[in-house]
Amino acid sequence: MTPNDPIGAATSAPLRAAELGRVVSDCLRRWPSAGVAVAIVGDGSPATYLCQGVSDVRSGRPVTEHSVFRIGSLTKTVTAVAVMQLHEQGLIDLDAPANDYLRGFQLVPAQEHFGPATVRHLLTHTAGVGYWRRRSDLLLRPGAGSGVTARSFVPLAEYYQDGIPVDVEPGTRWSYSNHGFAALGQIVEDVSGEPFDHYRRDHVFNPLGMRHTSLLLSEQLRQELATGYTLARGGLSAVAHRDVPTPGGGGLYSTPADMAQYLTALLHGGANDHGRVLVADTVATMFRPHFRPDPRIPGMALAFEPHAESDRVLIGKGGTIAGFLSALELAVEERTGVVVLTNTGGLDNVGIAEPLAAALTRRLIGLPDDPVRRDLAPHPEVWRELRGRYIPDAGPVTNLFMRLGMGAGLQVAVHQRQLLVRPLNPLPGRHVPMPLEPDDPADPRVFRVEFPDYGKTSQVVFTGETQPRLLLDVISFAKRHHGTPQVLRELRRAASSSVRR
Repeated sequence: MTPNDPIGAATSAPLRAAELGRVVSDCLRRWPSAGVAVAIVGDGSPATYLCQGVSDVRSGRPVTEHSVFRIGSLTKTVTAVAVMQLHEQGLIDLDAPANDYLRGFQLVPAQEHFGPATVRHLLTHTAGVGYWRRRSDLLLRPGAGSGVTARSFVPLAEYYQDGIPVDVEPGTRWSYSNHGFAALGQIVEDVSGEPFDHYRRDHVFNPLGMRHTSLLLSEQLRQELATGYTLARGGLSAVAHRDVPTPGGGGLYSTPADMAQYLTALLHGGANDHGRVLVADTVATMFRPHFRPDPRIPGMALAFEPHAESDRVLIGKGGTIAGFLSALELAVEERTGVVVLTNTGGLDNVGIAEPLAAALTRRLIGLPDDPVRRDLAPHPEVWRELRGRYIPDAGPVTNLFMRLGMGAGLQVAVHQRQLLVRPLNPLPGRHVPMPLEPDDPADPRVFRVEFPDYGKTSQVVFTGETQPRLLLDVISFAKRHHGTPQVLRELRRAASSSVRR
């Protein structure tokens, strides 16, 4: 691990690499990985790197700050930077219809009365674009259809020759989508007149000194590329290399050293020692919420995902691609950032990257190691009105990953003097109830729920509207008093069909 000097003044107390290394080791015992690389950026101090394990099991090549990883959806933040550069130049209006800028394909609304999907909608995953390109992809081509992996890359005009469906009224619902960011990458190319990979190289990577970050896997990068693995009962299994058909959503290769340069620029108003890519006000705008279904939650920023812990709002983003998991965390006030790159994980996103990034950030800025507040008294007087079944908003299923995880919705119940939430999932083993822990001493309808397998927590907020709602971060569920057999049947059919195929 290098270096062994204390990190700078951004921390609440000097923390040596040995102490931070113990945090890494603790997380590795819970979420094993062939290799893990951490870059830590503090205000006024050089980056600290913590590297453990190997980038390739067969050769035993160790992980270093110069190892090349696939960074998955961290790519989306870079795509957003490119969009905001063109916005600064007056070439893109965030509230203009995205179709005004697209040349090779269009966003196609499912209903005539839908308003236009704007650039801002795409940046916040609220354009109504689904996780799969079309529903048949769920069964026939789940990887390529989701925009995660494909056997070979094809031009986006061909990939989206029938357009990108807009299934839900834009601006009304959050639904994570690689296809929305593929459209944003195409907008950058169409507006700038430069190939997307050239634009990012010349306007983002080179100005920031990121010489080993690229959309294309050059021979130089290939020599340092880590092998991706999944972890099964038999141990590590190497993952076949696949292209990403949605380059704006998850196609980048990078190194811990390059990502440290990127984080430094984000924390210092768009500039590092090498150059500037955005003005400070633009970076601040990117971190602010632009979709917020309730004022008590941090909401969704432009490509970044704010989240609240201990009365603080941190800025995060995770990345997943077969064989690789990544995560970044920014404590903007302290100008402290952490990026974690790993070469072990599947598309279920279970792995070390996000929990380690969060644990290190909490330690660096002096937050409690446990994000769940155990000191707050419960308010059983409100439990009666909160109990019940909550189902996803009505309308087409834009994200069946979420539906397969949450099922027909969530059931809130009381058991042994504890308020619990349970996914209404038709799949075996997905019915485990989770405690709802109070998270705000002034508001008895704000909770935090822990997902132990993922090492993550999320805020849960109940609204007091005529139609009560449960908000799991930015995902909204409406309260229902009766069953939803049709949704359950739909999910069971999808699950059984997937198993048969």
